[in-house]
Amino acid sequence: NAKEKMQAPSLLHILGTDNYGRDVFSRVVKGAGTSFLIALAVVAIGCVFGILIGSLCGYFGGLADLILMRICDTITAFPAILLALVVLANLIVIFTKALASANRVSEIFALPSEENGSLVPESSTSEIEFRGVSFAYEGAGDSSVKELSFSVKKGEMLGFIGGTGSGKSTAAALIPCFYKATQGQVLVRDTDVLDWNKEELRRIVGSVPQKAVLFTGTVRDNLRWQKADASDEEIISALKTAQAWEFVSAFPEGLDRHIAQGGRNLSGGQRQRLAIARALVGKPEILILDDSTSALDYATDLALRKALKTDLPDTTVVMISQRTTSLKDADLIVVLEDGETAGKGTHQELLESCQVYREIYQSQMNEREGSENA
Repeated sequence: NAKEKMQAPSLLHILGTDNYGRDVFSRVVKGAGTSFLIALAVVAIGCVFGILIGSLCGYFGGLADLILMRICDTITAFPAILLALVVLANLIVIFTKALASANRVSEIFALPSEENGSLVPESSTSEIEFRGVSFAYEGAGDSSVKELSFSVKKGEMLGFIGGTGSGKSTAAALIPCFYKATQGQVLVRDTDVLDWNKEELRRIVGSVPQKAVLFTGTVRDNLRWQKADASDEEIISALKTAQAWEFVSAFPEGLDRHIAQGGRNLSGGQRQRLAIARALVGKPEILILDDSTSALDYATDLALRKALKTDLPDTTVVMISQRTTSLKDADLIVVLEDGETAGKGTHQELLESCQVYREIYQSQMNEREGSENA
């Protein structure tokens, strides 16, 4: 389980359980150190026994028969020498890996602490606003997003669409301040996210990453990662909104259904719906769906969007999708191309004014018609 948690640090960050991740890391490091010392002790004891047995064999081989003794010594010494070489080779590999890991850990510890503001602004009608926002990853030659400007009000839906690598996920990650804008301002409740208390900011933001990550445990355990004290009623409500209650209630164990590591015993669509339900348990003020409905069919996708509008009318939804049908009802769609705004507006407005959006829409409609005819 510790390894499982350590393989998903981004999700722990999104769920606001960074302290738990640090505790897991500490336990893993202590356990690795103990295992290494035990391994060295076993090797040392093995070498001592090997030398002792070899000496006894040489002694009892017969002092009078020098030739037989030498043959016995040679046969006895050869495995010991071979074992020593194998141990030496393994130690070289272990120390090489340990050195690389130590360098990486040192780099992480050397990172400056995240700047944390102190403000927790009151609720506002203006939920999210980007003012000339640009961002470049460290060491990158060019900005991933450039001069983004838009605003959405509370309860509205914001959509991002564009090709792979156009900056959609990066732009969304700036909202909970996972990255700091290199230029411009990102505002939530009319307040720069840099001035927010980060724990409070991420408490009101529910985020579902592209890859639906589930942990070993029950359905109930997985959903309580977002809210540790969530009641069964809250969990069932979230499952219903996420269109997941139908298949969860069909399990004989219900909420106690066991989830294998990574959700291997579930389909892709089931994993995505459980990940969405987990984000909904905390009743977020802002919900970020980062291409989190890609494995859902059109009917389930539509039902999900309707349920979000009905059950969480005051939640601002930020949806990243490759499908124009998923963003059709969005109050504002931002079309990104190479990090820049190629167009923004409603679905109908973009069909009339944005060539990039129109081409995406037409190609998807042609594909859908072709699959239906087939």
